[in-house]
Amino acid sequence: MVLTRRSHARRPTLDDVARQSGVSKSTVSRVINGEARVRAEVVDRVRRVVSELGYVPNQAARQLVTHRTGAVAVVAAQPENRPFLDPFFDLLLRGIRRELALHGAQAVLLFVDEPDDYPRVADYLGGGHVDGAILFSLRPGDRLHEMTGRLGLPAVFGGRPLLRAGDTVRGHAYVDGDNRGGARQAVRHLVSLGRRRIATVTGPHDQENSAADRLAGYRDVLPEAPADLIERADYTREGGAEAMAALLDRRPDLDAVFVASDLMASGALQTLRERGRRVPDDVAVVGFDDLASIAEATDPPLTTVHQDVPEMGRLMARLLLRESTAQPPTAIVPTRLVRRASA
Repeated sequence: MVLTRRSHARRPTLDDVARQSGVSKSTVSRVINGEARVRAEVVDRVRRVVSELGYVPNQAARQLVTHRTGAVAVVAAQPENRPFLDPFFDLLLRGIRRELALHGAQAVLLFVDEPDDYPRVADYLGGGHVDGAILFSLRPGDRLHEMTGRLGLPAVFGGRPLLRAGDTVRGHAYVDGDNRGGARQAVRHLVSLGRRRIATVTGPHDQENSAADRLAGYRDVLPEAPADLIERADYTREGGAEAMAALLDRRPDLDAVFVASDLMASGALQTLRERGRRVPDDVAVVGFDDLASIAEATDPPLTTVHQDVPEMGRLMARLLLRESTAQPPTAIVPTRLVRRASA
């Protein structure tokens, strides 16, 4: 195998970016380093020019000046294969990587699945290999919350962290979707269609607050919904299929279901089809996430709650790279209902 010879074309420089952006080199440097003292329109213009020119900062020189590694740990409390099987995580990582690239930084993906993984990840995070961490899919009281605080490592969480009663770790920066508001939109839509026996497949309650918030949104609209219309699953296609089967066994008269993720909703649709239930005639179905690879490919196409997942990833990276503030920043991404044929 012959390696492709490296091109000798001149690489774009900081001067090139400054000249094309119409700003000074120091302003370009502040934008690239994520400093806050630059107007938003200037930041957008410089980032656009950086992307157009393909400018890459000189990392060696930059590290000497800033004492930064140019690397950010992305830590998932998941089995190693799980994020790659879920389009949500793929889109989230894509947003994180794109924002980091604008700052000349790289993402280092770490997984925490077994108890033995914690000391390994702690050693890596505390070893000066990364400038900060983005963490998601954490469980209540997860040691990673405490670990980043003890190491003094800047951290942003994907989703509002679940903390146990009495947990002393507070004030985390995080990015989340409007889970409760989105769930309310979904259930109100089903009510507006005249559905009266509306079930829900909710997510696991041991990861962040998304599942609890989506269930709370369901209960906001249907406070008297009986427990036998609620089934918990694990944010997988198989889990959604099994949960839908359990609901139909208990309540064969149900006429609608709000499913707390598109991946689970695809499994629920499979079970409904296998049980001979027509969607939406017999059972209307609404999902959550609006993942095009799922929602537009199901039969019928899935009505679902849209949240901008890549933007959530970009916001996580952006909050991590901004200058420290007295109050940890948070961002809530709005949601909206996207109507398709399933409801």
